[in-house]
Amino acid sequence: MEKLLIEGGHPLEGTVQISGAKNSAVALIPAAILADSPVTIDNLPNISDVETLAELLEEIGGTTNLEDDTLVIHPENMFAMPLPNGRVKKLRASYYMMGAMLGKFKKAVIGLPGGCNLGPRPIDQHIKGFEALGAKVTNEQGAVYLQADELVGARIYLDVVSVGATINIMLAAVKAKGKTIIENAAKEPEIIDVATLLSNMGANIKGAGTNVIRITGVDELHGCRHSIIPDRIETGTFMILGAAMGQSVLVDNVIPDHVESLTAKLREMGIMVDVADDQILVRSSENLKSVDVKTLVYPGFPTDLQQPFTSLLTQADGVSMVTDTIYNARFKHIDELRRMGANIKVEGRSALVNGGTPLQGAKVRASDLRAGASLVVAGLMANGVTEITGVEHIDRGYGGLENKLKGLGAKIWREALTEKELTEIKNS
Repeated sequence: MEKLLIEGGHPLEGTVQISGAKNSAVALIPAAILADSPVTIDNLPNISDVETLAELLEEIGGTTNLEDDTLVIHPENMFAMPLPNGRVKKLRASYYMMGAMLGKFKKAVIGLPGGCNLGPRPIDQHIKGFEALGAKVTNEQGAVYLQADELVGARIYLDVVSVGATINIMLAAVKAKGKTIIENAAKEPEIIDVATLLSNMGANIKGAGTNVIRITGVDELHGCRHSIIPDRIETGTFMILGAAMGQSVLVDNVIPDHVESLTAKLREMGIMVDVADDQILVRSSENLKSVDVKTLVYPGFPTDLQQPFTSLLTQADGVSMVTDTIYNARFKHIDELRRMGANIKVEGRSALVNGGTPLQGAKVRASDLRAGASLVVAGLMANGVTEITGVEHIDRGYGGLENKLKGLGAKIWREALTEKELTEIKNS
């Protein structure tokens, strides 16, 4: 195991290329199960979740070939292999295997997913959708068993707006008989990306990106080639890094519309943000203003950017309030920021950030993916060296992070954990 070390105080300058969207990739790879011929996915991010999903497809009889940012998937010999344990437990997005395998084979056994521990994130809306389509769903010994004689289109209203449930129901419904209508559907760009792939495979989907999605089932889906959209969360993270330490950071290969809510907040703080067709230029300011931010479903401020944005607010003048309406356990980074000298108080779903307090390098631990990003932001702003453990969380969502930051002028490197550090982590 490794730790990430950052020497703070070095300004960032230059251009950074944004990778393909992690939250698209983890749904697009399982979606390939539904095809009857090879699927090629381009612009994949270099993250551990992609490798884990490719390995899962091989476990159920598929063949995969991953070279650079392109994955070729051969689904012809796949079968409904039960996946109650093992790799399926490593990432939360493994639940997309449920919808894809149910849609293709009318049955699946999938272990309850892992990934970041962000408190209760139930899959009840996913199960509600599967049952509406005609599946019998049971939970036995930590695995979900799905079985259907046939899947029939239905009208499904999601009680809460859920990206995962929206995509999973789409995957299960594209080969169901008749018409499926998903109401109160999520509108995230990643849903449009998945719908585009499925449509290129021969699916009949209308309304992706709106709150009502209509799917008319088809008998067969064929392979295709698809390029993933840029990652809006990586885009936002580098915009925040540029706001924190950037003399001039050009974030390239982006869709600016996908990060409008962040752009507005950065400008409100006094940061210069110039937007072009597929690039965003960010320059920091010496006098950052405090702002209040509330996370909302898309197109509101993303919960996935709340944590790195909170790190930035520690250096703003005045008091900022950060409210997370999506996940109530997404403040685990606060204790780590306090170790670095931040003055933050958590009250329920909100954090009060008293800004303008210098940060000091410290030994901290990433509890989840975006908490890791927040500690990287803090480490770059801090005096001295920051040591971050839990790097495996960061590797799940940010491909080549160190090299990208080094290219901008950051002093960042990895070291192996000592036996003492490994023991401390094991006992914590």
